[in-house]
Amino acid sequence: MKGSKISSLRNMIHDDRNCKELKCLLQTKDQYDCLIRDRKALVSELDNEILELQKKVERQNVITKKVKQANCSKWLQNQTQTLELHLNNVTVRFDTILTTNYKLQEEIENLRIQKATLDNFYSKLYKHLAQQKRKMDTAIEQATQAHKQRVEYLARITAMKERHRQNTARYNIELQERERIRDQENKLKTFVLAKYTDRSELEEQAKKKEALKAAQRRKRSQGESFESREVTYKRLLELAEDGNINQLVDGFIEKEGKNFAYFSYATELNSEMEKLQQRIKNLQNEITLFTTDQENAESSSLHVLKELEEELSQNTEKANDYEDRCKESSKVLGQLKSAIEVLFKENNCDATKIREQLGDKGQITDLNLMQYLGLVEKKTNELLLMESILLYMEADGSLTAQSFDNPLLGGTKLLHGMDRTHLCPPPPALGWPFCCAVEAPLDHAQLRELLLPKYQKEPGSAVRADKKGRNDIKA
Repeated sequence: MKGSKISSLRNMIHDDRNCKELKCLLQTKDQYDCLIRDRKALVSELDNEILELQKKVERQNVITKKVKQANCSKWLQNQTQTLELHLNNVTVRFDTILTTNYKLQEEIENLRIQKATLDNFYSKLYKHLAQQKRKMDTAIEQATQAHKQRVEYLARITAMKERHRQNTARYNIELQERERIRDQENKLKTFVLAKYTDRSELEEQAKKKEALKAAQRRKRSQGESFESREVTYKRLLELAEDGNINQLVDGFIEKEGKNFAYFSYATELNSEMEKLQQRIKNLQNEITLFTTDQENAESSSLHVLKELEEELSQNTEKANDYEDRCKESSKVLGQLKSAIEVLFKENNCDATKIREQLGDKGQITDLNLMQYLGLVEKKTNELLLMESILLYMEADGSLTAQSFDNPLLGGTKLLHGMDRTHLCPPPPALGWPFCCAVEAPLDHAQLRELLLPKYQKEPGSAVRADKKGRNDIKA
């Protein structure tokens, strides 16, 4: 019991100690969490300060750059030269775009005329091709009909030949049969005569036969003898079935007439067949000629069509290129119009004369663009003259302390609304040799020639004007 009490006391003491340690650890944890939050807040504040310092540094850099640019007169001269070059390039480009646009319009009109002529030529070729096809179809139909007729005639000729061959074969068979019968009868007669007659009689008969033969030979030149007629008559009686010679003769004449009719019909068919063969040959030659002509026409028409298609594709490509160029030129022209309008408004030019002459609404178009440019040039010349007068008065000391905002030197009223890259060049000096020519309108090259001697002779005046402009800016 005592041992268990001692162990329980020890455990309680150990638990109390653990609880105290845990409380201490929790307190330290809370302290560290507070410290971490403070550190994070400090880090965020430092980050914000760093960002503000970076912004200040950037502002200081921008200010220093502006100060350096304001202090650098060479930079202003370079800017003016670049602006002059840019203006010159833009004007030249505008003139070239106008000329190219006019040329492109003429070329488009010519291409339209060529397209109309080519369309007419194509329609004519298409009609000619249709006519050739119709002729070829008719020729083919005629050839097919002739071929059918030839086949029919050939069939009829072969049938007639077959019939004629059968008739001739039948006639030859009958003739051979009759000759065979006659030979048999002659043999029987000779055999019977040889049996029932004596030799003397045979000799007499032989003599008579020889005499008859000699007489027949003598009388052949003078005509047929009565005996031969009698023999032939007897032969005809033997050949006749009922002893009717007229019937035999009529049958023979009828057969001969039929044979002659067959022969004449066969000759007519042969002649017609030869004519048909010749006609077929002529039709075949015509068909070959038509086919060759058609092939040549098709090849020529296909060649012409290919050439026309190539020309049409080239013309379409050119038209597309011209349209793209026209779009680019119109885009550049629009930019020039907007730039001229901005210059016109900034210089406070008066457009009442243009409105009175053209009756427009004060918008810059392709027609009145040069007139607006003339007004801008006139206004710039007036400003240059005013600046030269002010410089002359300042040099004489007669200029009052009245402030004058010079747009060419960067007055305070115009600096806030203008970019430094659009600053105009400084005015001419008092001893400028071309002061009398300022009244007339000048182009870009003349303005450049007039301004370059000023920078070469009196660079100090430009520096003084630059300082004055900076003082106005600081004020």
